[in-house]
Amino acid sequence: MIRSMTGFGRAERAVLEKEFVVEIRSLNGKQFELLLKLPASLKPYEFEIRSQLSEGLIRGSVECTITVKQNGSAKPSTINTALAASYYQQLSELAGKIGADTQQLLSSILRLPEVVANSTDSIEAAEWLVCKETLQQAIAMLNLHREDEGAVLGKELGLRIDNIAALQHNIGELAPKRQVKIREQLNRLLEDRVGKEQVDANRFEQELIYYLEKIDLTEEQVRLSNHCDYFKKLMQEPELTKGRKLSFLLQEVGREINTMGSKAYDAEIQKSVVEMKDELEKAKEQVLNVL
Repeated sequence: MIRSMTGFGRAERAVLEKEFVVEIRSLNGKQFELLLKLPASLKPYEFEIRSQLSEGLIRGSVECTITVKQNGSAKPSTINTALAASYYQQLSELAGKIGADTQQLLSSILRLPEVVANSTDSIEAAEWLVCKETLQQAIAMLNLHREDEGAVLGKELGLRIDNIAALQHNIGELAPKRQVKIREQLNRLLEDRVGKEQVDANRFEQELIYYLEKIDLTEEQVRLSNHCDYFKKLMQEPELTKGRKLSFLLQEVGREINTMGSKAYDAEIQKSVVEMKDELEKAKEQVLNVL
């Protein structure tokens, strides 16, 4: 099962006088990278929120926004009367000493820090539990989205690996014909250069076998086949995080393809190698999105 790193999740719940809205977006990333936007009331819970997101999403470039809305039936703000009275007493005394006007004193006090506080500036224990559950719902929705994206991603990756395997089979059929061509070319070259009567047939066969062994593709074919089989098997395993493993495996696939290209010495085989490289690059682009 493949799970993508791309997804979106949203959840909202109301409790007492507040409504919590959580939105999470995720894109591909090498590690878990989080951009978290919180209201001031949730700052005390930031570490726990980050831990919850990290455990639930594992990997990716994540942006999470949590909004706390005040229900219309609730009072939007409260006045700290004790603090306001203290400010008024001190400022009135100061105004009397310096002869300042006190007509706008009350409006000025209301603008001072912590005199007027929004009712959303504090979170009760019961409200935090609901917020935590809302966050978990958004994470679950995002993971469902990731699974849907992963199903499409898995089909695409499987197609690329199947295409590489088909091209590899084509190379396997061309390889014996290549040996015949090489034998004929070398034999013709020797006859043209030194004459047919001067060619030592036994020595020619020895040198030909040595040369053909150096450009033999059997080992690369076997390893490439094993890599492709393991890649498809790994995609079906229940493990959630397999993007790095698949990426490393594609590097090994590329190594075998490059070696076959360096040993090709045949236009048709080289053409298949180029097509395999093209399929490999497409697979590498897609595997970057795998969790």
